[in-house]
Amino acid sequence: METTKGGEFLIKEIKSEDIFVSEEFNEEQKMMKDAVIEFIDREVWPHKERFEKKDYAFTEEVMRKAGEMGFLGVSIPEEYGGIGMGFVSTMLVTDYISSATGSLATAFGAHTGIGTMPIYLYGTEAQKQKYLPLLTSGQKFGAYCLTEPGAGSDANSGKTTAQLTSDGKHYKIDGQKMWISNAGFAEIFIVFGRIENDKNITAFILEFDKNNPNGVTLGAEENKLGITSSSTRQVFFTDTLIPVENMLAGRGEGFKIAMNSLNVGRIKLGAACTDASRRIITESVKYGNERIQFKVPISSFGAIQKKYAEMCTKAFTLDAGSYRAAKDIQNMIDSLLADGKSHEEAELTAFSEYAIECAILKVFGSEVSQFVSDEGIQIFGGMGFSKDTPMESAWRDARITRIYEGTNEINRLLTVGMLLKKAMKGEIDLMTPATEVGNSLLGIPSFETPDFSVLFSEEKEMIARLKKSFLMISGKAVQKYGMDLENHQQLVLAAAEVMIEVYMAESAILKAEKVVKLTSEKEAEIQIALAKLNLYNAVDKINNFGKEAILYFSEGDEQRVMLMGLKRFTKYVNNPNPIALRNVIAEKLIAENKYCF
Repeated sequence: METTKGGEFLIKEIKSEDIFVSEEFNEEQKMMKDAVIEFIDREVWPHKERFEKKDYAFTEEVMRKAGEMGFLGVSIPEEYGGIGMGFVSTMLVTDYISSATGSLATAFGAHTGIGTMPIYLYGTEAQKQKYLPLLTSGQKFGAYCLTEPGAGSDANSGKTTAQLTSDGKHYKIDGQKMWISNAGFAEIFIVFGRIENDKNITAFILEFDKNNPNGVTLGAEENKLGITSSSTRQVFFTDTLIPVENMLAGRGEGFKIAMNSLNVGRIKLGAACTDASRRIITESVKYGNERIQFKVPISSFGAIQKKYAEMCTKAFTLDAGSYRAAKDIQNMIDSLLADGKSHEEAELTAFSEYAIECAILKVFGSEVSQFVSDEGIQIFGGMGFSKDTPMESAWRDARITRIYEGTNEINRLLTVGMLLKKAMKGEIDLMTPATEVGNSLLGIPSFETPDFSVLFSEEKEMIARLKKSFLMISGKAVQKYGMDLENHQQLVLAAAEVMIEVYMAESAILKAEKVVKLTSEKEAEIQIALAKLNLYNAVDKINNFGKEAILYFSEGDEQRVMLMGLKRFTKYVNNPNPIALRNVIAEKLIAENKYCF
């Protein structure tokens, strides 16, 4: 299996044998998947209404049971109380445990991610030995106190202070944090504050005891649109004392911790949206098969079947991208471990390397869950608007996913920004292929009809040309604006849309091709249709956003040539039939009465 560096998918041809798909889970992973699904079906789904009634105690109770099952320590090594199954398994558990309610998904994600990983990745050996066994077992829960009223996306601008006491034994913390997930039942807080006039914030581990609050005051539970039983409070610190040995990493290292923690959180959020989307699709199909109008089930109507097909296509594509990136990260971790790196160093390096893909999956996954839940409401009709069905809560829960772990706007800007930084550092050669694409626009295009008789040959050629679209746009934009490009946010956002669609469309095609190799073309008929339909949609979107970008920064002959190039790069030789593809997908879904891909 050939390794592709972060962002390198834009300049390389990726082969299906070089990616991992969820159909390749090993026996241990399949057992873990079944255990998580059984846990959710037993402990969560039948009690879904409790999560909609602000039953925070129930969320805590389910989290403790998840700890007893080992779900909270999947990625943490055994010496710290975890089970050390690796990152693909971590994504698997996040995927399936997040399917029933956003309240549990948020509590789980905050605890296992930003509540635990900073200690694992940056803590001293003593800190890890002391706190990780408590966190992985669910004996105690973690919370992450970073966001402040004036410091959201600009995380390093927080006003909370950390002052060394006169005896040199403690730091005294004063300040206010908000939107703190798990605050109502957490006992181990990661707290960020600024020491004196340091440029960057510093992180600390705070043990919180409600019977001895140590200057910590919790605000009331926030009255939120969704994730209603996820505890979310403000946290106030007044002369709160934290022992000096509880500083995490070093002085001024907090901003680095915050940024690197987000990479893990982003890709796991993409995974957390996956089975939530599958479950919504299943509920929508069951309802469509049971709901009779005009003497037939509404699932027999083409308008409903179109929704089913598009919902499935997005969920399938999200699955493809999530496990592709997860295995890339896992492969790099394994390689670095083999080279003698520590687990912590290997994981930090790998998450940083694939930060672009993490941001892509956060954006795509969160928007898939919103789309699927919205279509679920529409399929249920008036009942979808009722709290007596699961659709409206799914829709409300999905909305936060586009905000936390960095808003989708911030993440879109980051995908392009991080790519250009890698290029400037010489980590990835973007300008050579971008220049080649630019020069090719001035040449005479070939009018030969290519041989596309092999399965996916045209789709792969299309993906290669879509990559050229991105290189054409980004290359000219960098040439025109240089370092000032970041000040042209709408242009960067358009380029990000192209990049995201390229990665996800390629992931879906490669997944479908690999499923064909694992089974047969006949058995993988639906996966083929899903991947082709997603690519059809991606081409249309890339054409629109590419045109928007070109019209912004070019004019005259240059604009005309680039628009012709975009048209050439987004033109099929053999146009797919999207309605026929949707029909194939919907028919299978309706027959199975569930998401089955």
